Amino acid sequence: MSFKVSVPASTSNIGPGFDALGLALTLYNDFFVEPSNSYCVDIEGEGVSNLPKDESNLFLRAYKSTSEYLGFSQPISVKLVNRIPLGRGLGSSATAIVGGILAAEKIAGKKLSLPEVIDVAFKFEPHPDNVLPAYTGGFVVAATNGDLSYVRLDFPEELKVIVVVPELFLSTEDSRAVLPPGYSRDDVIFNIQRVGLLMGALQKKDFSLLKEAVKDRIHQPYRGDIIPGFWDVLSQGYKEGAYAVYLSGAGSCIGALADNNFDNIGKAMCDVFESLGIEAKYLVLDVDKEGARVEEVK
Repeated sequence: MSFKVSVPASTSNIGPGFDALGLALTLYNDFFVEPSNSYCVDIEGEGVSNLPKDESNLFLRAYKSTSEYLGFSQPISVKLVNRIPLGRGLGSSATAIVGGILAAEKIAGKKLSLPEVIDVAFKFEPHPDNVLPAYTGGFVVAATNGDLSYVRLDFPEELKVIVVVPELFLSTEDSRAVLPPGYSRDDVIFNIQRVGLLMGALQKKDFSLLKEAVKDRIHQPYRGDIIPGFWDVLSQGYKEGAYAVYLSGAGSCIGALADNNFDNIGKAMCDVFESLGIEAKYLVLDVDKEGARVEEVK
């Protein structure tokens, strides 16, 4: 039995929706799996020089944890074809976790319920805004309080996501470390208002509201200051016609929402990083609606 697990990237927070909003994108990590006599990892693409190739690899850890949950033990050989940049706020870790879970399901011939998937996934990444979109696809709003509550919403077909990828690695731990221990009432109210505005603007397709709706006082002011040129990148994106520009996840990628002028927006944002001596590229992506998937390999 040989099969492929494909898992989409995700962009999270989308401005004010800290640890709550996630959007699956048409950029994928593929995992080619087959049963084996021992665990073996091969890597192609992103992370080829620095991701572990032994049983400490995140995909294998998630696979083994799910195998335990399902009550079986079967070593596998896996080839990771990574297209999603590491440590950039595009959910690369979530793809490995979700991929490992689906691989174990496939070999066991059993399907976990969503709460069971989340239970396993949260052992490795306790934030639903990347794991859920990677698993379900689409635009996801999630809330946790012991249990997980979530809703999957439609996202305007007209909008594409331009993702600017600078050669600037930021670990989630470092990005969380710059956040303050608490927030003022004014800042919390500010964000609540804008999450509501963002949901309404997307539902009504009133894209003129998105620039205000993605403003944030919870994480971007702090993380933006550790990314060279961040505020200028946002400014250039808006100058070229983006409706919204925001930090993707913990960074360093920056996302922009637009319905035209995609290349000009991406190039102008990259130019800011390039002017500071930081290499950057951009991707123009759609929303992935399918989520993680498994297919046979012949």
